[in-house]
Amino acid sequence: MTDDVPAPDLRAADADREKVAEILRDALAEGRLDMEEFEERLDATYKARTYGELAPITRDLPGAGTAPVPAVSLTKDPARGGGWADRIVGGDDPGTSSWAVAVMSGFQRKGRWTAPRRFNCFAFWGGGEIDLREANFADREIVINAVAIMGGVEVIVPPGVEVVVRGVGIMGGFDHREEGVPAEPGAPRVVVTGLAFWGGVGVERKLPRAERQRLREERRREKLERKEERRRQHLDRADRHRREVEAPRPLHDPLNLHSPHRRPAPRPEDD
Repeated sequence: MTDDVPAPDLRAADADREKVAEILRDALAEGRLDMEEFEERLDATYKARTYGELAPITRDLPGAGTAPVPAVSLTKDPARGGGWADRIVGGDDPGTSSWAVAVMSGFQRKGRWTAPRRFNCFAFWGGGEIDLREANFADREIVINAVAIMGGVEVIVPPGVEVVVRGVGIMGGFDHREEGVPAEPGAPRVVVTGLAFWGGVGVERKLPRAERQRLREERRREKLERKEERRRQHLDRADRHRREVEAPRPLHDPLNLHSPHRRPAPRPEDD
């Protein structure tokens, strides 16, 4: 066995099963599989626990004489970029922006930017949004110092980030709902502090836009699959009904006149 082929009894990950499921969906769309075959193989995919169980599911795709479908890699590739280690830039990076002010107006920090070790913001009769879902971090711990006076500041963090809230509210308040959620290994800590006077500082955890789009696409595909399944069941019922209607029916014979086993009545001269 070469290094490129994993042991058949090696445990498969969710990502491996999703690769196989994606190939099956493409094969269904291209007409390589009918709905019944697709359902059987998809069910086997999500039940598979090892590479040995996954490998045969797409072995015959595509058929002879067709363009090749990319093979499913069953080897563990090195971790690609995009993890927390790549997003914590460290060093002397001061961050893309270190402060923001909104006076009867608003501000936003969102998209791909570098959150500094300390970000100061002030909102007076206005509001601000600090979105960290796609941001890099200047350090493993950053502090957002928010002062909201008759205004509000919203802090949006991605899943996996630890949140600590230390702000003070006077006829206002800080949102503590995201505290206590365990952090992912290597994820940064976001400390939210400051003052809210007749205002509020909210903290909300949301999925990144790309992840939300992926989940929407999965739900859309599942909806299409359920719709196709209902259509197939309807066609099956219609086909069974058609066969029942077209099947020959026995002749209505309440007196059993046409029975091949009916004996003829005896004639008087036979007595």
